[in-house]
Amino acid sequence: MPFPGGLWWLLCCRRGFTLLRRDYGEAEREADGEAEEEEEASFELRAQGDQGSLEVSLSQPTRSSSGSERSLLVAEEMRSLIVEKGPGPVEDDPDALVKGWLQREMRGCMKTPWIRPRKYWFVLTPDSLDYYSSNEKGARRLGSLVLTSLCSVLWPDKQLYKETGYWSVTVFGRKHCYRLYTEHLNEAVRWVCAVQKVIDSKAPVQTPTQLLMRDVEEHRDSPEVLEQIYRCNPILRYTSGPLYAPLLPFPYGSLDQSAPGPRSYTTLRDEAVKLFNSLQQLESERDPVPLMQGVLQTCLDLPPLVDEIYCQLVKQTTEPPAPGGQGDLHYWQLLTCMSCTFLPSPPVLRFLRFHLDRTENRFPASEMAKYACFIREALGKTKGRECVPSLEEILVLMQRQEMICTVHCPGAPACSVAISSHTTAEEVAQELVSRLGLSQSPNLFALYEQSRRREQPVGSATLLADVLTRFENLAGEDREQDPPCRLCFKHYGFLDTDNVPRDSLEFALLFEQAHEMVLRGYVPTSEETLQTLAALRLQSLNSDFSTHAPFPRLEELFPPHVLHARLPPLPHRPPAKCRGARLRAGLLAGGLWGQALAKQRAERDQRLRGRLREEGASTMAAIVEKWKLLQGMGRPEAMAAYVALVREWPGFGSTLFDVDLQASPVGPGPQRLWLGIGAKAVSLYKPGEPEPLDSFCYGRISSFGASDSSTFRLSVEDRDLLFETSQVDEIAQLLNTYLASAGAQRLPRPQEPPASPPTLEPTVLPQGLCPAPGPWQHRPPVGSSHS
Repeated sequence: MPFPGGLWWLLCCRRGFTLLRRDYGEAEREADGEAEEEEEASFELRAQGDQGSLEVSLSQPTRSSSGSERSLLVAEEMRSLIVEKGPGPVEDDPDALVKGWLQREMRGCMKTPWIRPRKYWFVLTPDSLDYYSSNEKGARRLGSLVLTSLCSVLWPDKQLYKETGYWSVTVFGRKHCYRLYTEHLNEAVRWVCAVQKVIDSKAPVQTPTQLLMRDVEEHRDSPEVLEQIYRCNPILRYTSGPLYAPLLPFPYGSLDQSAPGPRSYTTLRDEAVKLFNSLQQLESERDPVPLMQGVLQTCLDLPPLVDEIYCQLVKQTTEPPAPGGQGDLHYWQLLTCMSCTFLPSPPVLRFLRFHLDRTENRFPASEMAKYACFIREALGKTKGRECVPSLEEILVLMQRQEMICTVHCPGAPACSVAISSHTTAEEVAQELVSRLGLSQSPNLFALYEQSRRREQPVGSATLLADVLTRFENLAGEDREQDPPCRLCFKHYGFLDTDNVPRDSLEFALLFEQAHEMVLRGYVPTSEETLQTLAALRLQSLNSDFSTHAPFPRLEELFPPHVLHARLPPLPHRPPAKCRGARLRAGLLAGGLWGQALAKQRAERDQRLRGRLREEGASTMAAIVEKWKLLQGMGRPEAMAAYVALVREWPGFGSTLFDVDLQASPVGPGPQRLWLGIGAKAVSLYKPGEPEPLDSFCYGRISSFGASDSSTFRLSVEDRDLLFETSQVDEIAQLLNTYLASAGAQRLPRPQEPPASPPTLEPTVLPQGLCPAPGPWQHRPPVGSSHS
C-alpha cells in the first residue's frame, strides 16, 4: 500500500534534520566530549621540565566519571598543557603558526561522498591545533588537540585522493585523532610540515614510572627512602586491577601493518595494555607456556614493547600478595624467558638489576632469589635473538636447566650436547671436534641444517636455540610434506683429503660426504661407474651379498636424476599468440575438452611412472650383479674403493655452487655453471662435465664481494665475473675461510659491501698453502649465512 503524501513529506523532513544535526551539531557534541576526555587520568603526560618532588602518591590510574573524583595531579597537568585562549580570534592571533580552512571527518562522512564534509577554521599554535566554527572575531573554539613529543602526523595518502578526491592530513593525539582533508596537495604538505615542526620542538615526555625509576636509582643506598618511595607509590607495586595506560611513553598513532609477522597489531599503547592483561592471566593458567610464547612473540614483532614488558613484570613481582606462590612464580618464569631473549635499554636494565638485588636480599634462598640469580647471569650473555624460544626451551627455562641438543654425524652415532639459550654453533662445533678426536685434522668442520630437500651451514655466531625454534616451526607447517630438519656435523672445507687415515672417524665422515655428492649429481662420471659406486655402498652397509640383507631404496644408492634423464621429454606446446586463441583455449579447457585433456595427462603420467619403475628395476638388477662380484671385500676396503673412485674427479674436495654466469669468458650470454671453491683454486664447471672450463688460483684473484643480494662479483686479474646466485654470503665466506686458513689477509665481509669495490694487491695473496695449519682452521665459518 503506497504511503500518503503527508507521510512522505514527514519522512523526508526527518531525514533532512538528521543530516543537518549530524553535519552541524556534531562539532559541538565532539567539543564537549573532547573537553571531558582531556580531563581523564593522564598520568603519563609530564614534560622533562616539570620534574617536581615525587612525595605525592601516584596511585594506579583509574577511569573516573565525575570531576570531584579526579586527582589534583591530573588537574595541574592539564592546566600546564592546555593554554587558555580568549573568546575569539582568530585572524590576528599572534601565536598562530599556520591557519586556514580545512575539512574534518565526522563519523565516517568521507565514506559517504553524497554528504559534503564540514569546513572549520584551523589554527596551529606552538602548543596545540585548534579549530573554530569560523574565522570571525568571537567565533567559538570547537576543539583543541594538545601537541606533545608523543604526537604524530601522517603524510597525505595518494590512494585516498584517488578514491575521494581529497588529500588527507592525519594528526594523532593522546585521546583524539584529527583527520583533516583538503583539495590541494601543497596545502596538505604545508600543514603536515608545520605540525611536525611543532612536535619536534617539544621536550620529551616522561611518565611517573620513569621518574620513579630515576629516584630509585638515586636513593638505592638509602633503605628508608626507598621503602617510602615504594610505600607511597602503588604504581611500582603489584596490582590485581587492569592497566589503562602503559608505564612508559609511546607515540600516538597506528602501527605500520607491513611489519614482519603474520599477526596484526593496533597501536603500541593498546598493545602494551593488552600485554598487561595477558600477564595477569598467567597467575591462573595451568599451562602458561603457550601464553608466555605469545608474549615473547609480540615483543619480537614490536621491539619498543620490550622495556614496557620488563617494567610490567618488575611491577607485578614487587610485593605480591603471595610471594613464591604459583602466580608469582609464573611472573618470574616469564621474566627468565625475557632475560634470555631480549636485552632492555640501559635505564630499564639498571632498574631491573636493582629489583633482582632487592628480591635476593628480602627473600634469600627462595625460588624467587634463585630465579633472580639466573636472570642476572643471563642478562650478561644475552645479545638478541632471531626467534622466540621454542616450547621446549621455555619448559627448560622454567626449571632453570639446559637443553639437550642432538647432532647427527654421518658414519658415526649421534651426539647429545647440552646447550643453553646463549650457546652458539661455533661452541658446539668446537666441542664435537674435541669429543670426536678431530683436533689434529687440517680440514674444516661446521654444523649444518639438513633435511631431505635442502642443506645449509649454520653460521658460527648463530644461536642453536634459534635453530631449534625454526625446526619446531617448520615441523608445524610441513608436518606431512617434509621430514623434520636436523643438525648435522660435517666437513666444511677440505685442505687435505689424501692423508686421512682409513681407520679414523674422519674418513667415515669423508666417505658419507662423498656419497652425498654422488646422490646430488655433483660427481660427473659414467653410469657404469655410478653403478659400481652403488655396489660398493651396499658392500659397506651389508657386507657380502645375501637375499636376506636389507636393501635401501634406489634413490639412496643411485642418483635419481640419471633415471629421470632416460625418460622421453614431454611434448612442448607453444603458447597461443593472439588473445582470441587464448580465450578459445580457456573455454575448451573448462568444458568437456578440458576433462579429456586432464584424462590424457593422467594416463601419460601413469605411463611415465611405469617406465620409471622399469628403469629403476633394471638399474637395481645391474647394481646387485656388481655387488655379487665384491664377495669377501671388507667394509674399510669398500669405503676406501668408493672414495678412490670419487677422488678421480679433479673437482673432488671443492664445494660446488649452482650459479648463472653473466659475464662469461667462454661464451656469450648467461649460462648455468658450477662454481667450485677449493683450497687451492676457484674453478668453473659445466654441469655434468668432468673437466673445468676455467680455473683461477688465489694468486690471480684481486678481489671479490657481493654486488647485491643475489650477485657475486669475482675479479680475476683484468676481468670481472658476475654470478647470479642465492648463495652469495656462503661463497664469499668460504673464500674468506680458505684464505684465512692459508694465512692470507682476509677481505672485507661481503654482507656489508663497501662503497667502492675492495681490492687487494696480488702480492699479498697466497701463492700456495701453508704447510702447518693455523689454529683458526678447526673453527667453523664465522658469520656464515645462507639465503
